[in-house]
Amino acid sequence: QVQLVESGGDLVQPGGSLRLSCAASGRISDINVMGWYRQAPGKERERVATITRTGGLNYVDSVKGRFTISRNDAKTMVYMQMNSLKAEDTAVYYCYCNTWGPTGANDYWGQGTQVTVSS
Repeated sequence: QVQLVESGGDLVQPGGSLRLSCAASGRISDINVMGWYRQAPGKERERVATITRTGGLNYVDSVKGRFTISRNDAKTMVYMQMNSLKAEDTAVYYCYCNTWGPTGANDYWGQGTQVTVSS
């Protein structure tokens, strides 16, 4: 079991910046991949960014060069720095992780934090 709690969502103007944070607890030693998804009203949930156990990075094309995912060494915190924000970035952002352990493979999700980009 892993628990994820994200924070940092806010209202921001186009071109502005925001930093999201996610605190992980539980069986963090079993975590393989950590990352962020987002979901806008009426749309499917979309993978935004991931970081692997060894530090490999993956981004959806629409945020490359603007968003940066990172974590601390203990894997208890995951961050996403978002720069040059656009209106189309407006969504609920969810922290997630994938684990391999005694109970098999599992996905875990945070409760979500709202990001709104508007004038």
